[in-house]
Amino acid sequence: MTPMTETDPTAGLPAPADAPDIDATAEADPLEGVSDEARERALRVGLDEYELEDEDLALLGGAGGEDGAVGPSAPLPVLAVVGRPNVGKSTLVNRILGRREAVVEDRPGVTRDRVSYPAEWAGRNFVLVDTGGWEVDVAGIEARVAEQAEVAISLADAVLFVVDATVGPTSTDERVVRLLRKSGKPVVLCANKVDGPRSETDAATLWSLGLGEPYAVSALHGRGTGDLLDAAMKALPTVAAHGTAIPDGPRRVALVGRPNVGKSSLLNKVLGSERVVVDSVAGTTRDPVDEIVELKGRPWVFVDTAGIRRRVHQTSGADFYASLRTQAAIEKAEVAVVLLDASAPLTEQDTRVIQQVIDAGRALVVAYNKWDLMDEDRRPYLEREFERDLVQIQWAPRINFSAKTGWHTDRLVPALDKSLESWDTRIPTGRLNAFLGELVAGHPHPLRGGKQPRILFATQASTRPPRFVIFATGFLEAGYRRYIERRLRETFGFEGSPISISVRVREKRKR
Repeated sequence: MTPMTETDPTAGLPAPADAPDIDATAEADPLEGVSDEARERALRVGLDEYELEDEDLALLGGAGGEDGAVGPSAPLPVLAVVGRPNVGKSTLVNRILGRREAVVEDRPGVTRDRVSYPAEWAGRNFVLVDTGGWEVDVAGIEARVAEQAEVAISLADAVLFVVDATVGPTSTDERVVRLLRKSGKPVVLCANKVDGPRSETDAATLWSLGLGEPYAVSALHGRGTGDLLDAAMKALPTVAAHGTAIPDGPRRVALVGRPNVGKSSLLNKVLGSERVVVDSVAGTTRDPVDEIVELKGRPWVFVDTAGIRRRVHQTSGADFYASLRTQAAIEKAEVAVVLLDASAPLTEQDTRVIQQVIDAGRALVVAYNKWDLMDEDRRPYLEREFERDLVQIQWAPRINFSAKTGWHTDRLVPALDKSLESWDTRIPTGRLNAFLGELVAGHPHPLRGGKQPRILFATQASTRPPRFVIFATGFLEAGYRRYIERRLRETFGFEGSPISISVRVREKRKR
């Protein structure tokens, strides 16, 4: 998207009556004609005449460099947790991880996709895979959940088979046993919901499944999980046969949006396989699903997230925890693709999702899905709606595509690259101060109470997202800060990245 240009430099500021006459207030720039480096040194020396705090000195001294690159990691063995619905698989996963990662609710069918988590036990690192409940002779979404569980078994190095000890072995459990035997994978049998010594006799009945010793466990209270994990580590090979090596520094992309806008469909399309469960029912995805994707010859980590329905405090149960995990997925990502439904008007939920990404400081790409459902007459109106409803993020690159047919999905990577490049951009301090000098000379800050704040020095404190700190003799009004941001974008680009501008008011040292 080409940067917005205007002939009137006061656009976006208070009414023209508030602005002073430029000729009356603008002074000749004493540093005009000097190099950017010389300007930076001169302004930095002048800043020493002002009261500076330790935090200011650390910022000006360049403390806190960029993080080093992370090297590649070897493939880790994969342990899949399988079983029929509502036997406590996700509760056991959270117990092993030592934190609430998987969405848990006291009803069957909460988990739908297979979700991977890095885990560790007794000094050994491995990948733990939570799966949806496996059921026999089901249709619709339950059938696709069962398919994902079968895929998890085929891609695992060992399997943790969870059975409800209070119910005992069922016909579904016996069908799962046959599936496990056919796979040839090492299996550890977990007899869950054994909350005390009295229930251990229930666990003993599971010997009949023919999978060896059933380990009596209470995933809810943690009872017996240590012995279970010791057995799992013995079954898990030290060399992964199915684990995937994580390449050097793949960029993390979060797919976010309200329910049923096509996030999971897009992930499946770029993967070229049915990796995540897709259904016309809104809210199919609950746990964030990470997947390494190779696009344009480079690896990316795509994270499919749960649809954000409403404000977090208005949700409950699985939706509440899904919303929290979506927020965490955004914060772990580097760039977020906000999917919007082109066949429906923009909603409050859409704008809330976009604001969530901006507040998290992540790079942004706006993607209008379901473009194949649009008729030719509707498309020109949609362009006007975008200009009107998303006026605050005209800096974000936008793509129109169809996740169902794959039309224009090839435009996703160029948009991601553009946003990430802006997110990583750093402006040299000398160039930044030269830019601000020209800006102030052409359009100084309006007078307030007979005083005019003067910009002393500016520096870019960090990238990811770009954050600028301006030292001034007085507070810069919000309208003037917006003007600086707009001119920064016009001059340096920053397409697809939020920008933060903070002002530190400093007074001269008392002699």
